[in-house]
Amino acid sequence: VFFMVNLIVKMAPLAAFAFMAWCVGTQGVAALLSLSKLVCASLFAFALQYMVFGLMIFVFGRLKPWPFYRKSIAYQLLAFSTSSSKAALPVTMATAQERLGVSKSSASFVLPLGATMNMDGLAIYLGLCAVTFAQAAGRTLSIGEYGILMATATLGSIGGAGIPSGTLMMLPMVLGSLQLPLEGIALIVGIDR
Repeated sequence: VFFMVNLIVKMAPLAAFAFMAWCVGTQGVAALLSLSKLVCASLFAFALQYMVFGLMIFVFGRLKPWPFYRKSIAYQLLAFSTSSSKAALPVTMATAQERLGVSKSSASFVLPLGATMNMDGLAIYLGLCAVTFAQAAGRTLSIGEYGILMATATLGSIGGAGIPSGTLMMLPMVLGSLQLPLEGIALIVGIDR
């Protein structure tokens, strides 16, 4: 099993390159432009989410956001690099107790609960991917379909909790609910990380 996992990890970058080469070869450079728009939209949405959280820290926690973010950079970088908030949970709990002054009982209850329920980034990314695929397919989503998208992206984000690159696991459900082609998932493999 370890040999197979090691082989898959070593082959993953080559497979992503092959998917991107196939995409450019069959659909042209325009597909990369569409993906670059998805990357920019995702970065903008995540920056906006970060600012909203900073506002919540300021309003509800009565703390200045920048010192809070500076003290919590270790677990944020770990969560970002592993694409999993659950993988970063032990570091998050230690940082919350040692650097942020959160009691052990509060950290032990709130942080695992939050790591399970607070999957905002995955929900945002699932929604953006679905809208990108709809645009690539030349389809305009109706208001009802946006409601379905919000519901399935939220459920998908909860179901994908703790799975690194959970997008690839949950995106078929979201795309299927909107009757969008599942072939678009191959495009995401190259830029998902």
